[in-house]
Amino acid sequence: MKLRFILLVFTIQIFISMQAQINPSAEIMALSLPENGNFPNNPVLPALLYKNVFDFSGSDPAAEIEAVFAGNNWKGSWRNGIYNFQHYHSTAHEALGVYSGWAVVQLGGPGNDPVKIEKGDLVVLPSGTAHKRIDSGGGFAVVGAYPDRQSWDMNYGKEEEREKARQNISKVPLPQNDPVFGVSGKMFEFWK
Repeated sequence: MKLRFILLVFTIQIFISMQAQINPSAEIMALSLPENGNFPNNPVLPALLYKNVFDFSGSDPAAEIEAVFAGNNWKGSWRNGIYNFQHYHSTAHEALGVYSGWAVVQLGGPGNDPVKIEKGDLVVLPSGTAHKRIDSGGGFAVVGAYPDRQSWDMNYGKEEEREKARQNISKVPLPQNDPVFGVSGKMFEFWK
């Protein structure tokens, strides 16, 4: 019994030490993105950009983001970059936490002004939001995750996808938690 307790305490300490420190005063920008040709975007929810929300303390910043996401019920995490072509997910919201480098990304489809994201930033994309990497450097990489076990699909802005995607987007529920701030997180100031 004593050994189990020690192992549990040790596991909790490792989990806590793996979590990035969260900047409670991180600037959050809401980007309303109207429908753009065959890219539906989200008619109700804006994309959110949290600037410098993660302050990494260990040698594995990706694991720190994964721990924060998992602790807030954003699961199915993966590590990679962002595709260099327009795409979107109509069946799930997506969080992208930058753990290395920087990128210039275009949100909402062709013609929209690009935004720069860098290590420590978080982008939260509501279902339907087109995104594309235009440029990157410094070993750019993100952790991606989805709320409440939502399953993502892949769409490319083809005309034949549009109607089904609109139907899917309207059915995706709000997450239970902000990916970094939890149940009463700042996301819910923008997503209602």
